[in-house]
Amino acid sequence: MPSEQHQLIYPLKMNENEAQKQRLKAAVHYTVGRLCRNIAADCEKQITKQTIAAIAETTFRQCDIFAKDFEAFARHAKRHTVTVDDVKLTARRTTALYNYMQRKSEELALNNQELKEKRKSAAKRKSKDMEAEEENDVED
Repeated sequence: MPSEQHQLIYPLKMNENEAQKQRLKAAVHYTVGRLCRNIAADCEKQITKQTIAAIAETTFRQCDIFAKDFEAFARHAKRHTVTVDDVKLTARRTTALYNYMQRKSEELALNNQELKEKRKSAAKRKSKDMEAEEENDVED
């Protein structure tokens, strides 16, 4: 039988988890509301609060499904970390989303490659500068 202390802590953890979930839901609702209002203004249309709430709830549930899929794919690959490949695998059901993810993945890979090259050339310059300083010190 669980101790009295365990019985007191467990509900607190549940409440903390529930509070975190409610904060996330509120953030999603706020963001969806802003997006909907911006789109509605651009199209000169109106979107009801009920519609925004429905879109926000659907978005939150879909994100929960995605998160579970990410975890399952990583676990299947015997990893503890979710990778870009897990995200692309989840997006495969939606062609437009998959294509978008593929483009973004390629952009990120290209940016990372450029950063590596810049760091490498900066390190070479620094190394050459240090060698030149050492030569100057020896000559003096």
